[in-house]
Amino acid sequence: MKVAERVERVPPSGIRRFFELAEEMDDVISLGVGEPDFTAPWSAREAAIDSLERGRTSYTANRGMADLREAIAERSRERYDLDYDPDEEVLVTAGASEAIDVAFRALVDPGDRVAIAQPSYVSYVPGVTFAGGEPVPVPTRETDDFELTVEVLEEHGAGDAEALVFCYPNNPTGATMSEHELEPIAAFAREHDLTVLADEIYADLTYEGEHTSIATLPGMRERTVVFNGFSKAYAMTGLRLGYALAPPEAITAMNRVHQYSMLSAPTTAQYAAIDALANCEDAVAEMRNQYDRRRRFVLSRFDEMGIDCFTAKGAFYVFPESPWADAEAFAEALLEAESVAVVPGGVFGAGGEGHLRVSYATGMSELREAMDRIERFLD
Repeated sequence: MKVAERVERVPPSGIRRFFELAEEMDDVISLGVGEPDFTAPWSAREAAIDSLERGRTSYTANRGMADLREAIAERSRERYDLDYDPDEEVLVTAGASEAIDVAFRALVDPGDRVAIAQPSYVSYVPGVTFAGGEPVPVPTRETDDFELTVEVLEEHGAGDAEALVFCYPNNPTGATMSEHELEPIAAFAREHDLTVLADEIYADLTYEGEHTSIATLPGMRERTVVFNGFSKAYAMTGLRLGYALAPPEAITAMNRVHQYSMLSAPTTAQYAAIDALANCEDAVAEMRNQYDRRRRFVLSRFDEMGIDCFTAKGAFYVFPESPWADAEAFAEALLEAESVAVVPGGVFGAGGEGHLRVSYATGMSELREAMDRIERFLD
């Protein structure tokens, strides 16, 4: 059977390969998964259970439940002083990943060049490719703290692209960008008339300073699609709920794709999300504090081992340099010898080679054991 060429040329996920290797082994501690080890806050789970008990199992509006869209818009007003119309500028999706996918399919024409700041979430390049666009890697550098700079944008031809995609706080590096650091990127986008796709799924997991959305900068709201969701900060990965905030013409186009592919986001998850936004900020703050404690612990242990590691300031990953020149060989050997799973940085694209993504979204006891095993392996 014939398979589409654009799909054929996209390789399988490099992260998934290491998960499959780990699943075949016993006593594995996985520091590779990008999933909270916490459960969703109890109040949100109760709201989901209550919705099921009341038989609320029908489709919702394509764009999402009105109450949820209003709550999302209100959160944006409170946090960032960004005023989005819940009826025209908010789209609720089956995870932030679906929001990103429908944005590519709605906003990218065949042959359009899309600049992608890397290392990055593994779905961006395939998503652009599936939409018929041409990915343009823009590798960020450890010497710049993995921040996106005008220099690398110019060096890699981003000014000739139609759109720019980035994620801060960043998966896989844990890098963040302040308002001051985002200002020249916003100026570059305005100068070159770029649509900006800003993945802010880790916004609530910022440990040093406050998260800044590029949409808050002058002239950016009207050219930016902001993605967020409930998977990371609210530990609701399995409920598959995300959202996009954008000008009406973008949301209308994205919803057109969404309504023909997904129809509507999961109903039960939407009830959980309404409660999460209203009642679960204390739980999010506690999870953030625990992540921050783990972050500082992992960074200190790598420092004691003599492994160079960029000081991550957000998300729940650190991105140390690989002790071996071949990071993939190191990750495989570590898994085989000590049953600790990490992900080689090269799977996250340009700029990731020679690094490892290490997730600290696991309990402290397992983190301590994993770091002991890594140290033993190095010795």
